[in-house]
Formats: sequence, C-alpha cells, structure tokens
Amino acid sequence: MKNPEVVMIGLGYIGLPTAALIAQSKTRVLGVDINPEVVDTVNRGKIHIVEPELDEAVASAVRNGFLAADTAAKEAKFYLVVVPTPFKDKNEPDISFVEAATRSILPLLKKGDLYIIESTSPIGTTEKMADLIHSERPELKGHLHIAYCPERVLPGNVMFELVNNDRVIGGINEASTEKALEFYSKYVKGKLHPTNARTAEMCKLVENSSRDVQIAFANELSLICDKADIDVWELIDLANKHPRVNILRPGSGVGGHCIAVDPYFIVSDYPMESKIIGTAREVNNYKSFWCAEKIKSTSLSFELKNGRKPKIALMGLAFKPNIDDLRESPAKYIVQKVLQNAQNEDFFIVEPNIAEHKVFKLTDYKTAFNKADIVAYLVAHSEFSELPEDKAKIILDFAGTKN
Repeated sequence: MKNPEVVMIGLGYIGLPTAALIAQSKTRVLGVDINPEVVDTVNRGKIHIVEPELDEAVASAVRNGFLAADTAAKEAKFYLVVVPTPFKDKNEPDISFVEAATRSILPLLKKGDLYIIESTSPIGTTEKMADLIHSERPELKGHLHIAYCPERVLPGNVMFELVNNDRVIGGINEASTEKALEFYSKYVKGKLHPTNARTAEMCKLVENSSRDVQIAFANELSLICDKADIDVWELIDLANKHPRVNILRPGSGVGGHCIAVDPYFIVSDYPMESKIIGTAREVNNYKSFWCAEKIKSTSLSFELKNGRKPKIALMGLAFKPNIDDLRESPAKYIVQKVLQNAQNEDFFIVEPNIAEHKVFKLTDYKTAFNKADIVAYLVAHSEFSELPEDKAKIILDFAGTKN
C-alpha cells in the first residue's frame, strides 16, 4: 500500500478489527504483523480469527483498497501499537513487544505524528515509550503526540463495541490527548473521556480487576455451596432479587487475555496494597483446579459403583461461551489437568467453535454427550443448552449451562 494514513502494529483479536473499522471509513490502513501467514491471509481479504462481522469488514476493506498488510511498517500520520503484553516468570508483565513495535517505527516518525498504545500495559509504559522515542529521536520532543487508549470490547461483539463503547484517552500532555481525541472521534460513536496516560493505563487494569474480584466472589460461593449441598444457581438467583445485590455467575475459572491477566499488572507493581485483587486471582485460579479434582473424584466414584471406567465428555475449551478464543482458558487447563491424571478412562473433548486442535482430538458435542457416562460442562456454549436432560448420566455443570 502506498501512502497509508494509519499503521496498525499487531493484527490479532483487537488490532485486525480496529484496522478494519478504520478502513471502513475510507482511511488507508496498513496492518503490520510479524507472522507472514497472518499478512498473507489479510491481503487475500480473509481472517485468521473468529469474530462476527469481521470477515465482511476485512473483505470489503481489502477489496476497496483501504486495508493491506505487511511485515514491515511504512511512513504514516498515525501509528497504533496493539501487540501482546505477556508475562515473565512470577507474573511480571513483559512490555518487550510494545518496545519492539515502537523501535520498528522510530525511523518513520516525524513531527506532528500521533503514536498511540492500545496494548494493555503496566502503569508508566506510555511514558517509558515516550522516553525511548525522545532518546533516539530528540528532535521529536515536543513535536510528536503520544497517547494511551485501551480497548474495552467483548469478544464475540467486537465490531459493534469498537464503535459504540466509550473510550478513555490519555496523552502524555494536553496536546497529545487532544490529538488522540480528534483521531478517535472519526471512528467511535461512544463518548471519549480525556485524561492523562497513567490514569488511562490504570483505568484499563481496574476495569478488569473489578470484574475478576466479583467473579471470585461467585466462584467462592460455588465452592461453599458444593460443600453445603446448596444449588448455587438457585441461591444467586434468589439473592439477586434484592434491589442492591448483583452477584455474577460462577464458572470453571476465569480466562481470556484481559480479566485473567490484567490484575497481575497491578499486583506486580503494588503487591502490598493489592490484597483483594491478588486473592481474587488465587480464588479464580483455584476454581479451575477444583473442577479438575471434582471430575477426577466423580470418575473414581463411578468406577467403584459400576465396576468399570467411565466415559467422560469434557464440554468446551474456549475461555467464554460461543467464541474460538482459548487464551488463558480455564476449560483448557481443566482438560489438560484431567488428562494428566487419566487412568484409561475414555474422554471425549468438545469445542464446537474450532474445527481442530493441535493437541486434543475433538468430538462432536452430540456424539460426546450420547456416549458419555459423565458430562462435565466447562463452558456454557449455546449448543450445550440444547442437549436433553438425561438422568442416566452424571452431569457436572461448572458453567451454568442449564441455568
């Protein structure tokens, strides 16, 4: 692509939808990714992830010449960094991908450009990248706009939420904030809330940490109710009839690239001050371990009673219902844990949103259900709610599939 206006570094679950959205407004976007297969796929107008409406948006943008992909960036006016921020050992955030992306465009930056980080980042990352840019390109100090604007979308509804959700935008100075507000106002219908970079970084972490804490309460309730012989789903439904109570639904743990990860960005930097946040992470991680142990103990009980090994259906691998995203998935962890402790049981592993898996042999969900003695619902995929009630089977519903 010649003369792109926007360079999007990272074409993953957020970068590609964002690039397609901007391109739909007839803005020339060059998407950059280190994976040649991703680049080739996008340039053919195809997608490498599952997200409703994304395929049409990418196909249209590529066909009309407003979206292209490459493994290297080109000179533009706007640069968005949307790359992973994984963890090192001991849950310490790793911003090396953000730094590498920033270094890759250092020779291209010029006065008046706008550089934005959307990647979830530890507090102070935007300022660190500003220092890096200014140290390598001192002539740009005071002349380059630098800001942070975190995504806040729900997988499975990304194309709608990118447009309609409010955004928090924080620059390293007022001029940068204003420049970023002007940029996003062309593509976002939701309200744009200006602040500074550090507050915007913290806002993203707090949003997902808050959800994690609330889910931990629900998961802790599910553990208590199991011991107390109480239906946790009925309990929560009744408690939520109080006008000021809104307990979330428990599950098999917490996964995904946000809620299961972002709290560690706070805990890592502020371990003494983040006691509730850290404990919530422990509870939600433990819930996955507990589910695996529950499947194991149920299998042993079945064998003692029936004199044979049970056939077990493990229903779901994604981190949430009705998507193909397995990142940080508690369901995937549970399946791995159960298989590690397997003793010749027959297992049927199910994930209706992907065609195949590199490690697990997948089974059709109806076939798995029909053949299984024990059915463990790990994810509340909509397909599972259609399966019949069968009192001859042992049902372990960790995800509230029938509730």
